[in-house]
Amino acid sequence: MKNKSVLLVIDVQNAMFEGPGPVYKGEELLQTIHALICKVRNARIPIIYIQHNGRIGGPLEKGTEGWKIHEQIKPIEGDIVIQKSKPDSFFNTELHNLLDEKGITTLIITGIQSDVCVDTTCRRACSVGYRVIMVENGHSTWGTEELTAEQIISHENYILGNWFAELKNADEVEFNKDID
Repeated sequence: MKNKSVLLVIDVQNAMFEGPGPVYKGEELLQTIHALICKVRNARIPIIYIQHNGRIGGPLEKGTEGWKIHEQIKPIEGDIVIQKSKPDSFFNTELHNLLDEKGITTLIITGIQSDVCVDTTCRRACSVGYRVIMVENGHSTWGTEELTAEQIISHENYILGNWFAELKNADEVEFNKDID
């Protein structure tokens, strides 16, 4: 049976790149995801954007500029956008049903925030039986008082790559060989 795949782009929204504390290496992240999107479009692989609906008054409040998907990687006609309000892209969304309807077996995961929405979605996808490919240089986060963003990303790659996903650098993802 053919392994049908989809690119999942999680929460790459304007607010993540604004203000005094933009996401770690945001420009590099946008370039990496943009290159993947181009590769995926050429291979005619579906793209699903996950868009977080934040609280009223917050930076990701639905309908605000900060809430919009970043212009550099924005959806085009035929792409799918799924709204969510929790870190788990499957929770109270149509994602699982949509993937089942399309016969998708593999999720290629990119996005923001490595240690929250990307992590939760990756674990859940594995738990419900999808093959998960985590783009190791295709996700980002912010540092905390205890850890730098780079340390968090490294830790997420280690944990997710050892338990929940196959890790691949964006340049290593070849849709004809690895996926289909």
